[in-house]
Amino acid sequence: MALKYKYANKQEIPAELQSFYVERDGAWLLDADGVVSQTKLDEFRQNNITLTNQLKRFEGIDPDAVRQLADDKRKLEEAAQLKAGEVDKVLAARLKAELDKVHAPVVAERDALHGRLTAIQIDQAVVNEATKRGLRPTALTDITARARMTFKLVNGVPQAFEADGQTVRMGKDGVSPMTLAEWVDALVSDAPHLFEANAGGGAAGSGGGVTGNRSAKNPFRKETFNFTEQMKLQKTDPALAARLKAAAN
Repeated sequence: MALKYKYANKQEIPAELQSFYVERDGAWLLDADGVVSQTKLDEFRQNNITLTNQLKRFEGIDPDAVRQLADDKRKLEEAAQLKAGEVDKVLAARLKAELDKVHAPVVAERDALHGRLTAIQIDQAVVNEATKRGLRPTALTDITARARMTFKLVNGVPQAFEADGQTVRMGKDGVSPMTLAEWVDALVSDAPHLFEANAGGGAAGSGGGVTGNRSAKNPFRKETFNFTEQMKLQKTDPALAARLKAAAN
């Protein structure tokens, strides 16, 4: 049976297939690389048609000739201004043109650096939070990509937004903005394949508990610090050790 790409709500998804779907923009979509909806595909095709039609308008036009005409026009305007005694205007225009040449690359580089810094900060925050809930090492790329689509830095703190990128996403109480912890908690339920099988509400959380039938104390926490237990965990279950260590910080 072929998997359906989209469901209106979670209840429509067969129970055995729910782990393959994620909630996005008010619907449940198949979580698979390279899969897009027919709507997106049609939109992509229409954009290609529109772009092709726009490019046809410029067929036969020589870009170098256009630039030369623009340069000739500027020189004629400068000559007219100089003839009218408007030397200050000519000098001001030339100075602005030179400053724009220098300023534009600086602004572009600044914006690029800001974008990379924002991505790094969001990545670090979501990985730290998700690690406490048993994030699989192989899911790092997936979860950081999801986070970048949802969070922006606001006053240095990741804040969740709806798909429009403008509306703040509300948390469980419907009043306060969604926290990073709430977002990760939702992923544990909606995309369990990103987390270890024993991840859940009690998985290396803020308290000292440990999942399953293991010790009830976190050997990495200050109040229950135990170096011997740490070494045992790192040998027998490195993933759990990493989660407990992150939860203790």
